[in-house]
Amino acid sequence: MELNTKVSELRELLGKEITSFYLVSEKELREGKNDYFLRLRLQDNSGNLNAYIWKDAQKEADNFSEGDVVKVRATVTSYKGQTQLNISRIRFADHSEYNIEEFLVVSQHDPEMLAEKIFAFVDKVENTFLHKLLENIFGDKELFGRFYNAPGAKTWHHNYLHGLMEHTVAVATICDFVSVMYPVNYDLLITGALLHDLGKVWEYSSQAAIEFTDVGRLVGHLSLSDQYICERAKEITGFPEEVLLNLRHLILAHHGEYEKASVRLPQTLEALVLHLCDNLDAQSKGVAQLLESAAPDAVWTEYDKLNNRYYHVTKI
Repeated sequence: MELNTKVSELRELLGKEITSFYLVSEKELREGKNDYFLRLRLQDNSGNLNAYIWKDAQKEADNFSEGDVVKVRATVTSYKGQTQLNISRIRFADHSEYNIEEFLVVSQHDPEMLAEKIFAFVDKVENTFLHKLLENIFGDKELFGRFYNAPGAKTWHHNYLHGLMEHTVAVATICDFVSVMYPVNYDLLITGALLHDLGKVWEYSSQAAIEFTDVGRLVGHLSLSDQYICERAKEITGFPEEVLLNLRHLILAHHGEYEKASVRLPQTLEALVLHLCDNLDAQSKGVAQLLESAAPDAVWTEYDKLNNRYYHVTKI
């Protein structure tokens, strides 16, 4: 029996039984043909995969929660080219049995480098009021500490430590690149790019497994970002109403469609460009993460429930 095996190593152990600790990032009790079963998403800092409990699922579901670390005994199997675990035994793991750092997925980019890029973009904004607003927000040490560590999403893209900062830098970089192609207000666009997802520092919890906070579910990061930006703009004497109005529109419209929880549809060129740049990074990174998690010999990724499709693993 293999002991304490990393998720990334399981592909080489098909058919074997393992005993190891993993963090439960998702837990779902489902009804099968004859009985209930549990679908879990287990992770460590090397990756994540699906796992299943077929026996006494309802009883086992009461013994642990999302965000808990569990010890499992399981057989490594493969389904449609994806490695997974069939669990025969599982129990809640006490904090004394593991180091939580072993289960936290982090950005592949140096967070200090990402932070430097954030402030480099702040320095490029020449509008006096927008520059001051950015300085005040990112100069707030308590807020920036939360921003520094926050994930970019719960499941689809940048869903790991420092993910929000990585996504923000990417969106600002894309906006900076396309700004020479279209007649946009550069300062407004870059400010919107840097602040568009700021509310995610309050939308997600700081637990090991990413989860929505109550205010995240009930209000959401678009409205949270808008509210905070308005409060900080009030601290700057003479902040022009027209500038604030246009910035607020970028924040409230960046999801692009009402069906995607956008508060408004993009109705300025800057808002449209920000939406497209944000979506480009989010969707591309989400697909890239699926491709990265695919087995070396896989032809297709796991199913993308958000966009209702599989993705072909290009091997040209």
